[in-house]
Amino acid sequence: MTDRALVVVRAGALTTVQDEGRPGHAHLGVPRSGALDGPAAALVNRLVGNPPGAAVLETTVNGCSVRPRSAVTVAVGGAPCPVTVEGRPVAWGAPVHVPAGALLDVGTVVSGVRSYVAVSGGVAVDPVLGSRSTDLLSGLGPPPLTDGTVLPLGTPEALHARVDAAPQPAPPAELVLRVTLGPRDDWFTPAALRAFTSRTYRVSPASNRIGLRTEGPALERARPGELPSEGMVLGAVQVPPDGRPVVFLSDHPTTGGYPVIAVVRAQDLPAAAQATPGTPVRFVGKPAR
Repeated sequence: MTDRALVVVRAGALTTVQDEGRPGHAHLGVPRSGALDGPAAALVNRLVGNPPGAAVLETTVNGCSVRPRSAVTVAVGGAPCPVTVEGRPVAWGAPVHVPAGALLDVGTVVSGVRSYVAVSGGVAVDPVLGSRSTDLLSGLGPPPLTDGTVLPLGTPEALHARVDAAPQPAPPAELVLRVTLGPRDDWFTPAALRAFTSRTYRVSPASNRIGLRTEGPALERARPGELPSEGMVLGAVQVPPDGRPVVFLSDHPTTGGYPVIAVVRAQDLPAAAQATPGTPVRFVGKPAR
């Protein structure tokens, strides 16, 4: 077994290939996609000596199992979870040698939602519009992994730095999202704007890579009707007819017809990738009126 490839033995609940995404194509109706927890993906790449944009595996809740056909270095980060090689515990958050043919198992998260698996050389599936990312909404990129999938691996690049360990933030006990109000905050009553920036919401189990849905006080509209479809950006907080805010994440649509009450700062979005259902959510910003 000398070829550089990974065989998926257990795909888990949802495991996808992700990199830094394909920004810059919204005018063509193409979402950006990419790893929801970008800093975690970049860190595990650094741990194995890959460049930050190398493609990794993003797992959801119960991990995955893979078997490399040649010896590789791997690192698992993001949501903390048990990691084993041929049934023997190995380090999480540090580079690990996996011999050819050995089974790497990434277990169920201890906290958080999404773990990231970097392999030396990166996952080398064919790029689409400059990215290897799976986009669940548009269907671009490789499909979510299934048992038996074979993933090609690239050749390790010795020019890139490798580290032995690095600190990683814990999944949030409370998700604090700093927002800038607008562009459609005038579609909501003053009481709704005060509630939005002062009341506590919770992460809904219906959340996914497209959007973080919330449960909590419904926001009252100041005007009836709907908007014509307009452009949407990463972090847009859209309010559907039920009045509960939805924060758009990496696989969000490029247009939408519900009013956007605010936009979350990009720096706060990685934590949203690790917020489990029931996590308290606060939107922090100054009401415009």
